[in-house]
Amino acid sequence: MPGEGGGRGPAGDGEDDTVAAPAAAGSGEGPRVPLLDELMPWSVRPLRTGRPWVTAPDAASLRARWDRLVRASGEERDRLFAPTRSRTQHTAVAALPGRSGATGRFARESGPCPEPVRVLHGPYDEQWLLPDHRLIDVARPELWRVADGHQLFVVEHGRVPRDPGPALSVTALLPDGHCPAGRPGRVRPLYRRPGGLEPNLAPGLLPLLRARHGDTVTAESALAWILAAARPSPAGCEVPLPADTAHWTSGVELGRELLRLQLRGARGAERPRLPGGQRPYVRAAVPPDPVPLSYGAEERVLSLGTGRISPVPAGAWELRVGGVRMLELWFERRTAVPGAAGLEAVRPRAWPQEWTSELLELISLLALLAELRPRQEELAGALASGPEIGAEELRAAGVLPVPDAARRPASVLDHREEGPDGQFALL
Repeated sequence: MPGEGGGRGPAGDGEDDTVAAPAAAGSGEGPRVPLLDELMPWSVRPLRTGRPWVTAPDAASLRARWDRLVRASGEERDRLFAPTRSRTQHTAVAALPGRSGATGRFARESGPCPEPVRVLHGPYDEQWLLPDHRLIDVARPELWRVADGHQLFVVEHGRVPRDPGPALSVTALLPDGHCPAGRPGRVRPLYRRPGGLEPNLAPGLLPLLRARHGDTVTAESALAWILAAARPSPAGCEVPLPADTAHWTSGVELGRELLRLQLRGARGAERPRLPGGQRPYVRAAVPPDPVPLSYGAEERVLSLGTGRISPVPAGAWELRVGGVRMLELWFERRTAVPGAAGLEAVRPRAWPQEWTSELLELISLLALLAELRPRQEELAGALASGPEIGAEELRAAGVLPVPDAARRPASVLDHREEGPDGQFALL
C-alpha cells in the first residue's frame, strides 16, 4: 500500500514524507478553489504491512496464524514470517505508540498473540490487524500516536479520471489508507494531538469561517463540510468554501449525516439502518462456500452461491470507489483462494455467520450513502453559482500559505514510548 508525500513523524520509518506546496488548481475562471491539502495540511501516507497475513477479516484467523508461526522453527519459521528488506525476525523496532507489544527480536518470540485491533481496510471494509510493530513494514507510528476516542481520520482516495465515486471517507478506526484502485491516497487526522487537541486545520481557518458563519463553527463542523463538498480534480482534492451562510449550514448538516453513517456505531451513534421494508434480510442461508457473487437488479437480490439476500438497493450494489464496486471487493477479500503454503491460508474453512451480519450492515451503509449523493450534487451546483471563499481570500487573510510546521506531526514531549529491546525514549 504505497503512498506519496505527507508529514514525517518522530519514530517514523525513515521515509521522506515531506509535502511540497500544492500546485494552483482551477481553470482561471473565478477564484481558485482551495485544496484539501491546504485546509488539512498534515497528512500521512498509507500503512504498508509488507506481509498480507497480518490482516484478516476475522480476528480468530490472526490468532491461529500467530500460533502457527511461533510454534515453527528454523527455515519453516522464516518462510512463514515472509521477511522483507524492512522487516526480518531479527529487526529491532520500537513498540507501536499506545500498545504494550513486545520489542525484543521476533526470532525469540514464543508468547501469546497480541490482541488484534479493528482497522479500516480501504474505504468501508472493517478488518483486523495484529498490532505488532515487528510484523509491519511501515506502520506509520504518528497515526497510532494520535489515535484515541476523540480522533477521526479522513482518508483521501486516489483519483481515477471520470470516477463518480466519493473523494473521501472518514472513520474513527485506525485506517490503513488502502485505495481500491491501487492509487495512493492520504490519511489526514482531524486532530494533531491526543485528546481532540489542536485541529489539523490551516492556522487561521477556523477564525475566518467563524467570522463568516458564526461562532458555531468548530473543527468537526469544518470536517463535516469537507466530507459534503470535497471533489477530485487533477490538482488534488478540492474543497470549495462558501461565502453564503445558508450554503454552509446545509453542507454541514449533510456532512454530519455522512459522518454519522461512516462511524458505524462509534461514539454512541446508531449503526447504519435502512427504514423498515427496505432493510436487507437473508432469504436463503449463505452456504459454507458462497460463490459466485451476483446481483439481480430487477428482484434486488444479492446471491452468494445458493444464498440470497434482499432487498438490496441498486445504489448499494453500484457504489464504487476508484472505479471498483465496493460489495464485490468486500466479498473477494473473503473468498479469494490464497496460496497453500503461507499463513494467509490459515482462515475460516467455511463462511462465518458474523460475515453475513457484517455484509448486511455494509449493504445498509452503502445504500444510505448512495441516497445522499443527490444532495451532494445539489450542493455542488449551488456552490458553482454562489460566491466562494477562494484561495486568494485565504491568502489575503493569512491562512495561506500553510506554514511548514503545520504539515508535520506535533511533537510529543511528555510521553515515554518503548524502543527496541525494551529501551525507552522521551519524545
